[in-house]
Amino acid sequence: MSDTVTMDDVWKAFLETDRFMKETDRRMQETDRRMQETELQIQETSREIREMRAAADYDLQETRRVLREMSATTEREIKESRLEIERELKESMARTDRELKEARMEIEREMKESSERTKREMKESSERIERFLEESKAENDRVIKEVSRQVGALGSRWGEFVEGLVAPACETLFAERNIPVHQVAPRVKAKSRDGSRRMEIDLLVDNTENVVLVEVKSRLTSGDVRDHLERLRDYKAHYVRSAETRVMGAVAGILIDPGVDRFAINEGLFVIVQSGESVKLANAPDFLPKSW
Repeated sequence: MSDTVTMDDVWKAFLETDRFMKETDRRMQETDRRMQETELQIQETSREIREMRAAADYDLQETRRVLREMSATTEREIKESRLEIERELKESMARTDRELKEARMEIEREMKESSERTKREMKESSERIERFLEESKAENDRVIKEVSRQVGALGSRWGEFVEGLVAPACETLFAERNIPVHQVAPRVKAKSRDGSRRMEIDLLVDNTENVVLVEVKSRLTSGDVRDHLERLRDYKAHYVRSAETRVMGAVAGILIDPGVDRFAINEGLFVIVQSGESVKLANAPDFLPKSW
């Protein structure tokens, strides 16, 4: 293939260059037109900005004027409001002082009435208490007399129980258990061998070899049984005249707490209980008494 440039190639290049130049010129004209339009727009925008600035300056001046007027109005209103508040506060304080004075007078009046009423009620209450105490004293005196009468009757019944029932029956009751009785002595005041001790015994049943200490109670309790067991040990240690003397114990009661009779029997004591118009031993026939 040959690289030689022909006239046809040159002509074509010329035509292309001419076309390019015309297109460039056209574009230059279009650019000028656009620049002119832009310049007009810039001028229009500047005009609008000047107008807007002028309007803004006017608005600012107007706003300042309004603010000055509002400030003057606000200061006047604040002053008037302060004066109104001071007037209302003064009236409120005066009204409060008046109400407090009236309330204090009312309270003092009510307190005076309450004090008088309290004094009157206290006087009436004191009179009622005095009447009640007088009536109670009379009733208490009556009750004390009645209790004294009942205690006296109970003491008399206890004495009758000891002297009228238990003492006379001891000889027979213990003889039936092969314990001969030579003497039954009520209310014995015993003295120890060295004379330093004293002991009161409700009933002392004895013979030459045996001594039975009988404790008699209107109401027999487990505590009474324990006390009598201690009494028996003390009697054996300090009161018997001979170490050979056999010391035994018995308890008797008009009333006996539940289980106390069994407790006494288990401790080796005779238990004497009331049976109709007489007394009897609650121990079984084969009971063996404890000896101290």
